[in-house]
Amino acid sequence: MAIPVKLEVFEGPLDLLLHLIEKNKIDIYDIPIVEITKQYLNYIKSMEKEDLNIVSEFLLMAATLLDIKCRMLLPKEIDEDGQEEDPRQELVEQLLQYKMCKYISMELRERQGSGDYIVFKEPTIPEEVQSYVKPVDMDDLLSDLTLERLNHIFRDVMRRCDEKIDPVRSKFGKIEKESVPLSKKLAYVEEFAKKHNRFSFRELLEDQKSKVHIVVTFLAILELMKTGVIKVKQDGGHGDITIESQVSIAN
Repeated sequence: MAIPVKLEVFEGPLDLLLHLIEKNKIDIYDIPIVEITKQYLNYIKSMEKEDLNIVSEFLLMAATLLDIKCRMLLPKEIDEDGQEEDPRQELVEQLLQYKMCKYISMELRERQGSGDYIVFKEPTIPEEVQSYVKPVDMDDLLSDLTLERLNHIFRDVMRRCDEKIDPVRSKFGKIEKESVPLSKKLAYVEEFAKKHNRFSFRELLEDQKSKVHIVVTFLAILELMKTGVIKVKQDGGHGDITIESQVSIAN
């Protein structure tokens, strides 16, 4: 005999189906589709809301139940593995997923409600207690220490130290930053220009000690060109660069 069910509000078709299954104490894996479909249709007839969006969802589920009911009246379908297909399988999986989500949401709601009654107290531990460190008992610490174990610990520490050393970078020498003031290089180039009057750029760079000196010398030449102390010429795109002094030695 069917159990009459008539509730006003459900969150959706699956919520109504789950309620009917639990109300009738039905095994969710073996749903009597005929009886559940009948109770489901009776509920739809009693719905008072006229919202088509809501009603359409329930009607879609009703059509699904009727389709399952019809398929169960037909001969069983066989899948690729030779097993009989259950027309209710997809619906059962949907119900199980919905049931899990529903119970999780209920659990979270209960935790949120109980959390309103929880009050946290600021720690009031005295500073003496917080800073307390248990004294080390040397006798207990060294009770099982032997020369063999001490040697093992020593070798283990040395091995860890060796693993931290970069085998490539550890062989690099010390890199020191070379300081070449631009002011001194300006005076050097200007003096060189006065003495030689006309010379090549290559000739000027021959006496430079490092790349840093070459770069700063090049900057000095640009600065002296801007101030008109020297004049630079080049024959062709790949010719040698010639530098001429615009200031005589008498100056």
